[in-house]
Amino acid sequence: MIIHTATFEGSFTQVSKLPETSLPEYAFVGRSNVGKSSLINLLTSNKKLAKVSGTPGKTQCINYFLINGKWHLVDLPGYGYARVSQKKRAEWASLYKQYLTKRPHLVNVFVLIDVRIPPQKIDLEFINNLGEWQIPFSLVFTKTDKLKENACQKNIQLFLNTLSETWEMPPPYFLSSAVNQVGKTEILAYIDQCNAELMGEDFLNS
Repeated sequence: MIIHTATFEGSFTQVSKLPETSLPEYAFVGRSNVGKSSLINLLTSNKKLAKVSGTPGKTQCINYFLINGKWHLVDLPGYGYARVSQKKRAEWASLYKQYLTKRPHLVNVFVLIDVRIPPQKIDLEFINNLGEWQIPFSLVFTKTDKLKENACQKNIQLFLNTLSETWEMPPPYFLSSAVNQVGKTEILAYIDQCNAELMGEDFLNS
């Protein structure tokens, strides 16, 4: 897939205000400062599409982008940011659950994991919630340029081994680096495949 157009459709703080659409949706989510905006900009070849910030917790709304007029890329707020109130955390948790369980055309959630650090409880809890809600998901291990290949593979295997304590089968996963342009082709090809299975080849070629 080549992304020709990526149109910002709005930021939303309430699920009830989200666009009414029959198009497939793909959500991107992860802990604050995991590199989500950089990944979105990499996928769309637009460095200014999603705002990249060194400040965790920058994305606080659900941001919608229409891709090639055929599917939606959904940028969800980062979770796990410590410097917000308990009330705000509860609001975000409610927003996540409402979005993930109420959007009928949500095809896949890409959960971003920082490959540099050991498995985090908050990531595992979020993934287990997706399982309870029966939401399809994939993993994207970000910032792979920060480690040597052997260290990356070791950390990825550690995460998958930890996940296997509660999951019988590992989910699909991808490696990414905005710096080295890694993961773009594989992730977009996966989305293309999902769209073809869901909507048919005619949808892709129209």
